[in-house]
Amino acid sequence: MKRKKTALILAALLIMVSGGIYFYYGYLFKEARNIETEKPETSIPASQLIEDYNSDPQKADVQYLNKTIEITGLVTKETDSVMILQSAVFCLFNQKLNHNLLNTKAVIKGKCIGYDELFQEIKLDQCTIIKPNN
Repeated sequence: MKRKKTALILAALLIMVSGGIYFYYGYLFKEARNIETEKPETSIPASQLIEDYNSDPQKADVQYLNKTIEITGLVTKETDSVMILQSAVFCLFNQKLNHNLLNTKAVIKGKCIGYDELFQEIKLDQCTIIKPNN
């Protein structure tokens, strides 16, 4: 009887440990998204994105937050790894930019991380330039 009880407890412990390992590696320890290879969920002009966030930020978050989007707009500021479209869409790149796209239209793909109320900007990260337009 004691042997049967010990085997049952050991089996239950083994199942619990296996479930914990599966949960850790299968759910918590996922690889990061590669936005560069993802297909954008929506393609939108920067002016429309700005209008959506200005009119109803909560609704815009539901529509765009943590999603890969493609934006077209005029580049109004450019630094080492940041490009700002239409003076209100902040695009952060993973690497230094070697383009000079100031005052030109560009198509940027990135992950929307929300609206920054302090700077009044819509933030995108992991951005890539799809195509610069002149």
